[in-house]
Amino acid sequence: MNNLPDPDSLTPAGKPPTAPGKTGWNRPLTGRLDRLRAWVNMIFIDHAFFRMAYLNLHRLSADAWRAAQPLPYQITRLARKKGLKSIVSLRGGQGFGSLALELEACKKSGVSFEIFGLRSRALPTAEEILAADKLFQEITYPVLFHCKSGADRAGIMSALFLILREAVPVSQAKEQLSLRFGHIRQGKTGVLDAMFDAYLADQPDETMPFLEWTQTRYDPDAITNAFQSGQIGAFLSDTVLRRE
Repeated sequence: MNNLPDPDSLTPAGKPPTAPGKTGWNRPLTGRLDRLRAWVNMIFIDHAFFRMAYLNLHRLSADAWRAAQPLPYQITRLARKKGLKSIVSLRGGQGFGSLALELEACKKSGVSFEIFGLRSRALPTAEEILAADKLFQEITYPVLFHCKSGADRAGIMSALFLILREAVPVSQAKEQLSLRFGHIRQGKTGVLDAMFDAYLADQPDETMPFLEWTQTRYDPDAITNAFQSGQIGAFLSDTVLRRE
């Protein structure tokens, strides 16, 4: 976990590898022109101009943060001032210059890098939740969890981190999915909230540990089929904010 992975091996948790040549940025940068192209791609295609002004950075615990996709200088600053040791990207094998620049910044700052791909409009599987628990036990802390905007995938990963590693009650941890962080419950991303709502409906006193519940009683298909998103919320998250 202390070494950066080969860029060609970066794949989302539980997903097949991206087809060769499909993303174009799962590789080291080769020079100034290549680095400039990565910056242009990151700023204008991956909307990094928003994150220059606001990273959506929030502390989860003494040794963990959540955020949007960080820019290289933000990684350097977190490593130098906060002692950041690991980054976990929740974006999967994304094809933007952000990835190549992030890998480069992590290498320069001595920060470990891990990809754990999640989806913002689909529930994690029981296997993915178990894999997240394993990840929390193995990564080097302090750690930063991030997706693109720091709202949805960062929200569910933060909630899982608080529940599984910090023993925070589900009723409290689920607040990591809230409008405060840019999460829109009324849109398609609200299906993430539905998982925690289903647990609390089944275990109002939280008697059964959440991890045990996900491995024995959790039915993501049933939860998804019962969930209905609002048209306005879906329009905001999918069209206006253009969430991944």
